[in-house]
Amino acid sequence: MMYRSSPQIFAVVLAVAGLLGAAAPASAQTSASAPATATAEYRLGSGDVLRISVYQNPDLTLETRVSEAGVLSFPLLGTIKIGGLSVTQAEKLIADGLKSGNFVKQPQVTIVVLQVKGNQASVLGQVNRPGRFPIEVADMRLTDLLANAGGVASSGAEIVILSGTRNGQAFRTEIDLPALFAPGGRSQDILVQNGDVLWVDRAPMVYIYGEVQRPGAMRLERGMTLMQSLATGGGLTQRGTEKGIRVHRKGADGKVQILQAAMDEALKDGDVVYVRESLF
Repeated sequence: MMYRSSPQIFAVVLAVAGLLGAAAPASAQTSASAPATATAEYRLGSGDVLRISVYQNPDLTLETRVSEAGVLSFPLLGTIKIGGLSVTQAEKLIADGLKSGNFVKQPQVTIVVLQVKGNQASVLGQVNRPGRFPIEVADMRLTDLLANAGGVASSGAEIVILSGTRNGQAFRTEIDLPALFAPGGRSQDILVQNGDVLWVDRAPMVYIYGEVQRPGAMRLERGMTLMQSLATGGGLTQRGTEKGIRVHRKGADGKVQILQAAMDEALKDGDVVYVRESLF
């Protein structure tokens, strides 16, 4: 039995085929135009411990350390310089050497960094875990380094100092940590490089004594006023008087000045607040 094709059915088949044909190039175009995310690679340095292997050539597997000169000795190739190269570049360098020397026809080289020793930065001062830390990625930032050190200790300041070398010149900058997390603060989270030192100083302090409930040293918060410091000290005792409050402040010449500051005046690091006893 023979069936005649219906014109309506034929039209539907053509429409579906047209849709499928149009969809395929669009999908391919979308895939081709998708942005590729490039991640900066770690640069090999002296002291790094590597494991180098060549696919299907176990006799070429090598576990070695990069020398101070940035070189290592590889079987069949001898001494090669890989210091400053990325892992991908070092793999290609070895593969090209094996191929050009007719040692391996299609070498597939893999390098695994076992220990990062060549690129390190130090964190000192008021942090929870001071020490030297490896720079394991090329885009390691100040906040990453500070996180490795356990963050700023309770006695640490909000402004930290990063020093090192940039383009052969001495480099030093101060970073306001709270500003890093403000809108647009990401630009201040600078990249850390080999040999950098991050210093976290102690937090600024003020000292209060005399007729207050809790005399002693206290952390000087940003913008803290004289009244706020007295409140932190528990306020005046029954014998204390606001008229007898004096602020002892060391000037630029090293001499101490005695000031009768207003309650809303901001204090400075090292200020000593003295509350006198009321005479009446």
